[in-house]
Amino acid sequence: MTITGNIILDNTQINQKIRRIAFQIYESNTSEKELIIAGIRGNGYILAEKIVDVLNEISDITVSLCQVNINKKNPLEPITTSLDKDFYENKPLVLVDDVLNSGTTLIYGVKHFLDVPLKRFKTAVLVNRNHKKYPVKADFKGVSLSTSIKEHVKVEFTKDDAKAFLV
Repeated sequence: MTITGNIILDNTQINQKIRRIAFQIYESNTSEKELIIAGIRGNGYILAEKIVDVLNEISDITVSLCQVNINKKNPLEPITTSLDKDFYENKPLVLVDDVLNSGTTLIYGVKHFLDVPLKRFKTAVLVNRNHKKYPVKADFKGVSLSTSIKEHVKVEFTKDDAKAFLV
C-alpha cells in the first residue's frame, strides 16, 4: 500500500529518529541487565523491532521483544502479548507505537501492563501529535507535530524504506 500526502519524515530521518530513541532508552536503563520492548501490533511492532536492533548494537542489555495485540477498532477487547506476563514482571518495559494520535491505543496498552508489577514503564512513539483524547504522553518521541484535527499522520514501513505522511 502506498500512501500519498505530504512527507514529514523520509527514510533517513526515520532511521535517525529510531537511533535517537534507542539511545534515550539505553541512557534511561544503563543500570539494567534486561529490558522489554513491547511493540503494538502493526507499525508499532515494526518500530519496536528497529529500536531493538539499535539497542543490541549499542548496549549489552539483554533486550526482549514483545508484540502487543490490541484491536484498534475495539480496544476494550482482551489484549494479549507474545510474552507471558511472568516474563516481564519486575523488569523495565517500553511500550512502542508508531503514532500517538488520540492516545486511545496507547492508553489501553498502558492499562494492560498496569496489571503486572513492572520495575519501570515508559512509552515511545515515532510521531507524537498534539491532539490527544486521553492523558497519555510519550516518554521517548521522534518528532512532535501540531496538526489540525482533520489531518492524520500515517507511517509506512516497507522492506527497505520508511516514510511518515501528513494526510
